[in-house]
Amino acid sequence: MKKYVIYSILFALLSIQAMAQSKIAGTVTDAKDNSPMPGVSVTIKGAQGGTQTDVNGKYSIDVSDGNSVLVFSFIGYTSQEISAAGKTTVDVKLAGEAKAINEVVVIGYGTARRSDLTGAVSTVRAEQLLDKPAPNLSQALEGKVAGVDVSVNSAAPGSPAKVRIRGIGSINSNVDPVYVVDGVVGVDPNSINPNDIASIEVLKDASSTAIYGVRGANGIIMVTTKRGRSGPAQISYEFNGNVSELNRHVKTLDAQQFVDVYNQAFANGQKFATDGAVQTPAKPLNHANFPLLFDVNDKPLYNTNWEKETYKPAFSQSHQLNIQGGTDKSLYSLSLGYLNQKGLAPTSAFKRYSIKLTMDNDVKDWLKVGGSVNLIASRQRMVTDGNGGLNVPRDVIEEVPILPIKYPDGTWANNYDIDGLEGAPNPINVANNRYTLNNTTQMLGNIYATFKITNDLEFKTDFGYDLNTQKNNFYSSLALKHLSYDQGGVANINEYSNYYWQSENYLTWNKKVNDRQRFTALLGFSLSRNGFERVRAETQNFIDDAFQYNNLNAGSVRSASESDAQSNQLNSVYGRISYNIDEKYLFTATGRYDGSSRFSAKNKYSFFPSFGAAWRVSQEDFLKGNTTISNLKLRASVGVTGNQEIGNYRSLGQYGTGQTVLNGAAAITLLPSYLGNPDLKWERTTQVDGGLELGLFNDRINLELDYYNRTTNDLLLQAPIPWSAGYTTANVYKNVGSVRNSGVELSLTTVNVRNKNFQWTTTFLATANKNKVLKLNAGNADIFPGPNFLGQNYVIRVGEPIGAFYGMTRVGTYSTSAADVAEAASHGLKSGDRKYIYNADGSPYYSVIGHAYPDWTGTFSSSMRYKNWDFSFDIRFVEGVNTSANFKHSSEDRQTISNSLATVLNAWTPTNQDTYISQVRNYKYAQDSHFDTWWVEDGSFIRGQNFVLGYNFPADNLKKININRLRIYASVQNLFLITKYTGYDPEVDTFNSGYGSNTAFSQGLDFFSVPRPRVWNLGVQVGF
Repeated sequence: MKKYVIYSILFALLSIQAMAQSKIAGTVTDAKDNSPMPGVSVTIKGAQGGTQTDVNGKYSIDVSDGNSVLVFSFIGYTSQEISAAGKTTVDVKLAGEAKAINEVVVIGYGTARRSDLTGAVSTVRAEQLLDKPAPNLSQALEGKVAGVDVSVNSAAPGSPAKVRIRGIGSINSNVDPVYVVDGVVGVDPNSINPNDIASIEVLKDASSTAIYGVRGANGIIMVTTKRGRSGPAQISYEFNGNVSELNRHVKTLDAQQFVDVYNQAFANGQKFATDGAVQTPAKPLNHANFPLLFDVNDKPLYNTNWEKETYKPAFSQSHQLNIQGGTDKSLYSLSLGYLNQKGLAPTSAFKRYSIKLTMDNDVKDWLKVGGSVNLIASRQRMVTDGNGGLNVPRDVIEEVPILPIKYPDGTWANNYDIDGLEGAPNPINVANNRYTLNNTTQMLGNIYATFKITNDLEFKTDFGYDLNTQKNNFYSSLALKHLSYDQGGVANINEYSNYYWQSENYLTWNKKVNDRQRFTALLGFSLSRNGFERVRAETQNFIDDAFQYNNLNAGSVRSASESDAQSNQLNSVYGRISYNIDEKYLFTATGRYDGSSRFSAKNKYSFFPSFGAAWRVSQEDFLKGNTTISNLKLRASVGVTGNQEIGNYRSLGQYGTGQTVLNGAAAITLLPSYLGNPDLKWERTTQVDGGLELGLFNDRINLELDYYNRTTNDLLLQAPIPWSAGYTTANVYKNVGSVRNSGVELSLTTVNVRNKNFQWTTTFLATANKNKVLKLNAGNADIFPGPNFLGQNYVIRVGEPIGAFYGMTRVGTYSTSAADVAEAASHGLKSGDRKYIYNADGSPYYSVIGHAYPDWTGTFSSSMRYKNWDFSFDIRFVEGVNTSANFKHSSEDRQTISNSLATVLNAWTPTNQDTYISQVRNYKYAQDSHFDTWWVEDGSFIRGQNFVLGYNFPADNLKKININRLRIYASVQNLFLITKYTGYDPEVDTFNSGYGSNTAFSQGLDFFSVPRPRVWNLGVQVGF
């Protein structure tokens, strides 16, 4: 009996021990490259519940049975079952095809398997993003994602690109997408070192963007940067050196042609003179008047090609060092970057230094903390300031070829050395003695803590920050006539101190209801604040160029100093629930309640909901195991997002300062500056999206097709008010009108060949977007938003798209026929003048004459790998778009004050009357220039965007010298450009190309642009 009692006690103790839970943790990595795998399902065989690996591939799970078996599964990888008996740590390497890692994507406030998504989300991995050297993120995105239009409008070093997602849905509000970098919202993408990026997700439809509420109307670009990984430290280094060269030319008159046109223009002047007087140059172009420019036979001594002399080949380089490592409990990474980019224009340059540190630590089984800090310092030297003012690119076209760069005595030669000519000093002189240094110092990062409350429930709190200062130093030499000579030199300093902080706090509940159902629920709240301070000072009239902006006291004339300070705040509550039934039926509901300080109390808050659903048809029994259709998914979504990006305090009346004289002394006055609108509220964008995802032949062919319809109502529009109202700003923001964007996006990837030695894949992306203004103010009257260059350039008209060019229609030139002579005379013109269409009453006829945004865009990419060699290329297509060559105004429509385009050799003459270019004449009698159809050209193009050839050295040979990876590559960007456009490049905006404002109404305006170069690269990638 005693023995049975003892056995019973021992059995009970063993049972209690068996019932006690133990914790097992570990890391799941890809067997191919040892990279961490987020989103891997970890379950206990035969039991409910489970968990997923985090972004670093780490997991932990409680087991109650020492004989439990852990199941590790991930789409596209072979599942593994591992016994937990006697173990506290289980690390797993999953084998499968590398492409399957793309099945996990970063979404707002978390990650998700791509198979679970109900929205339109596109992914770009680091290796795709960095296949060409790019100074910033916005340029690196060009041609990578369907539905994302990237326009590299300026070739100046360090310049950003315009990024538009699914068209333009606003008029006077910001239309840039919002960039979220490691959870920090609203980061300037052009400050980020592209080499630090691990992946990018582009959220395009309302189902995916509504979680960001009022900031989601223009799309969201999620940026995940590189972090640490478990195991021994891995070190990588990359060098890239490249040479930029001019690859397209705008032909101007050479020296003898200029002299001939100059003389002919004055000879023709009498024809167009109203008084019949003979016009002659102030000084004829000959040896007697200009002995330094002409020989004794009156032939030019110089024939300067200003394009060739100005745009010289430029060498740029970049270096990147990454260190990643860690243990099971602690991960770290460190990256150092340096970029030195030179421009074609002399002295133009951009330098950036970056250092980034990340730490992730499992402090307890239930607590994880970490963060990152990114320090960036950059300096940009700009020599192309002004919208076609007397700057370097304009001088390249207009500087006359009979001048040298410098005279024999070393002094600069300039247009104004010849009486009657117009223009700035020559472009090389300007580039050396007039410039802006844009200095930026930025600290960006976050700190976070994740609390694991249960296996299914966790809470994360994250504090993000973005602090930066910008100091823009400008100087223009006292020796530069027509620029700063009359002012005795000009120096100014603009300094900005910007700050942004956010506090994100949210619960995430991952729950497996049963074998058929699971869901993920998210609930959180957010606080954020954004602000800046600005100060400006300017001085003129220096005694010497030595001080420049370094000592403003050296100038005797001081402009009034300025300062400003503004801030805004956004408070939000948000939630999302994703439900999965049988891995077939997927549902997502999202809502965000935003409150913004930019609106009055009665309109401060608004709710932005969305709903999405998807059906994974390929998981149905009738398609499972199908050898043709390996994946078929249908999805649809609808939702509402907002836009508040109009600046601060627009709902409030505002006062400004002025000056007057009281009792003989200067006095400060207060003036009403802005009316304010207490009824102002958010723009609201409603978007419907339908998508198809299709994989064929074991995903050898992958097709993704989306249709979207996106309507923005309550547009934030600057409505004009009469100047007689007494406000210094003659407009006020109102909610007026609506705009619709609808379109189709196509992404097709095919694996054409895949065997041991050779792999070949191709990708075709295409987007067709149709924009239409549906409604404007009362009566739907036209709105002319500017820019205004010799008349209105754009019109906003109901029924037309945003970006509609507006001008006159040129139909040629008036001939010497009796009918043309009579018609010309009715308009005060003569044969040889430009001929336009007029209204019946004789007034100028204006209409829509082009569109600044394309009907469709596309990119064809191909990648081939043969043994250790790889080759890839991207060819970009942009069709159904116009570009306006506004530079024709001063370089084709007038003569005798500067050089002209070579096209004036086809100007009207009595024997050449079938032409669109008017007869040359001296500028005094130039015909008025108009924004017209001759300027607005076909801007469609095909660009050889990127070609790369690389070689990976065999791993077995590298092990002998302790190197894990060694790759060398050569590439070329902008290899060719096929276009009818006569300027340097049809992808251009010289009026406003910057990030951070609505530049919808300057796209495609070219008033002297810096050429976009061809870039030859050589690079080395080394891993230790």
